Amino acid sequence: MKHVNIDADGQKLGHLAVKISDILNGKNTAEFTKNKVPEVCVVVKNCSKLDISNKKMKATEYQRYSGYPGGRKVRTMVEEIQVNGFESILRSAVSGMLPKNRLKSIKLRRLQISE
Repeated sequence: MKHVNIDADGQKLGHLAVKISDILNGKNTAEFTKNKVPEVCVVVKNCSKLDISNKKMKATEYQRYSGYPGGRKVRTMVEEIQVNGFESILRSAVSGMLPKNRLKSIKLRRLQISE
């Protein structure tokens, strides 16, 4: 399996998520096919040094739903970082950019993030 190392120091969250999702989808190779998972593993370093504006930190919300009435939980990006770290922010951004199919979970397992 091929490893791709990415340094997140000073990069914008959305731009980095697009790069990672393209690599996990295999769009950067000549042998791209939609129904196959490429043999690649993405390793992201310095995730805590991402360039995120203060406006985005306060405005972006992450929500969960338990399935029960009144079970919706909402956190801002600042609260999410305090609880789960920068890894959850980047993983959520990449997850939203991958196709919604059976291969999504397999592709996300090949993403390794270190703060």
